[in-house]
Amino acid sequence: MKIEVKLPTVLRPFAGDAERVEVEPDDATVGGVFAALEGEYPALRRRLTDEQGALRRHVNVFLGNDNVRDLNGLGTPLADGDELLILPSVAGG
Repeated sequence: MKIEVKLPTVLRPFAGDAERVEVEPDDATVGGVFAALEGEYPALRRRLTDEQGALRRHVNVFLGNDNVRDLNGLGTPLADGDELLILPSVAGG
């Protein structure tokens, strides 16, 4: 199973400057994709999850139009060919 992950500009340096990366997770969930990312891009994974492995508060992950926080979080199931979009929250004033 292959999953494509689209990265924002701010995260691309941690993935070899790639706009998109493709992973083949062992587990067909968002958490499985993150585990696969850790194997290939360890610095990227640290920006997505905290020390306990939970999704960082400022990171939003979308499967289609749905934020995975509104689904099953890191346990959200995926199908072959799904695309995840990672968007860090932006604060300003």
